Amino acid sequence: MGFESLRLLAAALLWAAAGALGQALLARGPLSARSTLALLLLAVAGAACAWPLLRAAVQLRRRPALPLPPEPPLAADQRQLILLQTQLEHLPVAAWVLRESAALPTLQALSSRARRLTAPGGVREPAALQALLRRQDIRSGPVLLDTERGSERWQLQRQPLSLDGEQQTLLALVPLENELEGESLQAWQQLVQVLTHEIMNSLTPIQSLSQTAQLLLDEPPLVEADLRSALAGIELRAAELARFVRTYRRVSQWPAPVLAPVALDGLLQRLQQAVAPAWRQRGGEASFEPASAGLYLQADEGQLEQALLALLRNAEQATEGLSQPRLWVQARQGRGGRLQLSVRDNGPGVPPGLEHKIFMPFFSASEGGQGIGLTVVRQLVHGMGGRVRHVRPLEGGAAFVLSF
Repeated sequence: MGFESLRLLAAALLWAAAGALGQALLARGPLSARSTLALLLLAVAGAACAWPLLRAAVQLRRRPALPLPPEPPLAADQRQLILLQTQLEHLPVAAWVLRESAALPTLQALSSRARRLTAPGGVREPAALQALLRRQDIRSGPVLLDTERGSERWQLQRQPLSLDGEQQTLLALVPLENELEGESLQAWQQLVQVLTHEIMNSLTPIQSLSQTAQLLLDEPPLVEADLRSALAGIELRAAELARFVRTYRRVSQWPAPVLAPVALDGLLQRLQQAVAPAWRQRGGEASFEPASAGLYLQADEGQLEQALLALLRNAEQATEGLSQPRLWVQARQGRGGRLQLSVRDNGPGVPPGLEHKIFMPFFSASEGGQGIGLTVVRQLVHGMGGRVRHVRPLEGGAAFVLSF
């Protein structure tokens, strides 16, 4: 037993003796001065034994704590793994990994959005969603999910891979509902604005001319020439309104395409023979550059030619007034083997800020334009599985690219 332990034992014995003696003396009667002095001496003797230990404990408590040894730093690969796990957890899409080596393919959620999608408040039947993701025959593309908020459209993406000899598939579901609803609402608003504008442009003068004709009938003497003029104005505006309705019907009811192999070199040659003379007469030049001989595209030849002719007419209108108008039509294969057809001119180009409006029905950036050419082009190209977009070339002018 150490010296400090003996000190503590002596102090405890002295304090215990003082307590026992005090109880015994109190049982006999009031304490005398000698008894009180004896109890006090025992308590002081116990404190004297314990005092060095108490002082050392106080000093130890006041001493600043020694810093803990630093944790060993994580290895670079461990830090990278933690970073990747955190990034996966916060992906803005629902992501899973499907391990196919086991007898029953296992599905593991990689992001918090994937777990929320199968939790209460997500899809109505989580088992059905998991069965859909485990299916081997399903391909990347749009899917319809029955959620607690109703039927929603999502985009499914699949990416097979092999890691350490194990076949896996990365799955991702991207929400489309809000974006599609927003774009659809904006398109309807724009279309309603255009329709309202065109219809009111005809109905307002028809109403005014009708009132004028009524006044002419009610106020003798009847001036036949004025009445005929008012009726002729009504007929003209009604004809313009009928023309607008026919144009809208033609834009919205284009026939479905009949796809077949189309030889692009022959198509571009026919287009060059049709439009190049007019460009030379204007002092300009039309250049047609097929990518290579024997290049074919699966499309509706008549509708593809109609779309290209509409772009050529736009280029002709855009270069009116130029002393040396230029037109370039090119066919080439882009990345991934995609075929691209481009129509470019050296006109003033699309005014800034109107790039997203030029494909809207009946919108025209030029004075007196009908605004249906690019709408028809977009509808025809989309019907054949392609895309059309506007490009602003560095050399100026405008360019439209058809991708298939």
